[in-house]
Amino acid sequence: MSPLFSLRDQLLSTVLGSSEAVDLLLVALLGRGHALVTGPPGVGKTTLAHTLAESLSGSFRRVQFTPDLLPSDILGYNLYRQHNGEFDFIAGPVFANLLLADEINRASPRTQSSLLESMNERQVTIDGETRALPDPFLVVATQNDTSSTGTFPLPEPQLDRFLVSIPMGLPDDDTQLAILRHHADQTSFPEVPHILALEDLITLQQQVASLAVSDALQRYLLALCQAVRTTLGHDYAISTRATLALQRASQAAAVLEGKNAVHPDHVQRVFPHVLRHRLLSEETANLDLLLQSALDQTPVP
Repeated sequence: MSPLFSLRDQLLSTVLGSSEAVDLLLVALLGRGHALVTGPPGVGKTTLAHTLAESLSGSFRRVQFTPDLLPSDILGYNLYRQHNGEFDFIAGPVFANLLLADEINRASPRTQSSLLESMNERQVTIDGETRALPDPFLVVATQNDTSSTGTFPLPEPQLDRFLVSIPMGLPDDDTQLAILRHHADQTSFPEVPHILALEDLITLQQQVASLAVSDALQRYLLALCQAVRTTLGHDYAISTRATLALQRASQAAAVLEGKNAVHPDHVQRVFPHVLRHRLLSEETANLDLLLQSALDQTPVP
């Protein structure tokens, strides 16, 4: 079995009943994008992200976002050394292959926005000096439902920098029973082995980036995005970055299925998860119905 499918099996065995969430998280990983995992507290969002981090051979950092968190707590800062009159750079947790931004919407918008440069350009600029982040670099952010107490809405520009949003909710009764049985006799959590080396991950990411996308399929991508813009009534509802994200996520979904080209079903599979978080909730009462309508009315090549 390939390391990619072993990684998928390990994630599925850790968070039961989360097959869609696992696949979308792997789409983000393969597509060199970032993932926003949303849902109420206690449904396995952090556990899923933490298991992915432990399964990779690279460096991992976790930041618990709180209202008093500062940008320097994430990015780092320059520390003055009095004995030699020089400044030393103290790297923040963002300097890792995978950053888990836990409960990201509990931090202030100023602190949330400190990740914009990191997520888009994979670099950090502090006091006029720019430093590159490790490669690969992935942010997995968890977000409690916006109705939760003590949360702040994420700025639009930051939402647009997540490749996919991954909704998680309570599993069905049978799955909850399986979870209870699985944890009934566990006194400690087993150590998660490294499954996917960074070199192999980079190779898979390069494979995704070079996967063939036909002209007809690219026109289909554009038509889907335009259908959403038309329904909402303005052209800026979906950015160019969102269209590019839809293409990259479709490529990643195809590689995850072992295909050598992107097909319409790959696009349809990731379409709601690429666009949902980019649309403001006040623009429509039901985003899922809007996105499904765009899929239904757009001719499939």
